[in-house]
Amino acid sequence: MPGLGKHRRPKQRPIARKLAFAGTGGAALALPLISATTAGAAVTQPASAPAVKTAVKTAAPAALKPAVEKAALPLTYSVTVGDTLSKIAVEHAVSGGWQALYEANRTAIGADPAIIRPGLKLSIGAAAKAAAAKATGVQAVAAVKPATTYANNLDGWIRQSLDIMARHGIPGSYNGIHRNVMRESSGNPLAINNWDSNAAAGIPSKGLLQVIDPTFRAYHVPGTSLDSYDPVANITAACNYAAARYGSIDNVNGAY
Repeated sequence: MPGLGKHRRPKQRPIARKLAFAGTGGAALALPLISATTAGAAVTQPASAPAVKTAVKTAAPAALKPAVEKAALPLTYSVTVGDTLSKIAVEHAVSGGWQALYEANRTAIGADPAIIRPGLKLSIGAAAKAAAAKATGVQAVAAVKPATTYANNLDGWIRQSLDIMARHGIPGSYNGIHRNVMRESSGNPLAINNWDSNAAAGIPSKGLLQVIDPTFRAYHVPGTSLDSYDPVANITAACNYAAARYGSIDNVNGAY
């Protein structure tokens, strides 16, 4: 049995605090001195505060999308009721007119360029851009050259129509137009048919190439008169229709 004894506290390594007095003219400043009783103890100087680094977020460069010009894209047009290749070619400034439009879409359209179904997707592509550039060039030339004058007779009307048709890519020849004008109206721009089925339906054929009003409106060529009796407007609209339906007014040799 162990003898009675005093409880002993475990020895701790004391840290002796001493005060050093630095005298300065009689004044004393108490400075604490810290000493360790264990050899080799070193006073650790406080580490300097680490420099705070400012995190600068550099946005990663966004993926660059390839620059593709709109004109280089395969632009398409969806056919609607009443559309014709000639009308579409004119409205979208397709270089080469309806023939170029047909050649570019022959597989989709089929053998007859006059038949295009609503909903059919047609490629109008870069031809529109080329035509726009060409049109700009034509306008610049027109600003320099004096306007062409035409005689106010059948010969002048046909020649003026041919010039307009050329600008819009509508095929046709002087002889083809003249032949059909003489058969349809004998050259009378005010001719009207009041006896056939169209007349009975309230839409008589009018003018040099005997065009009914719905057809005239559908195939009217911009830049010409909106009056279906106007000889130049009548010829140009009729040739535009004939181009869409028969390929050219030159292919028309009877009622159309």
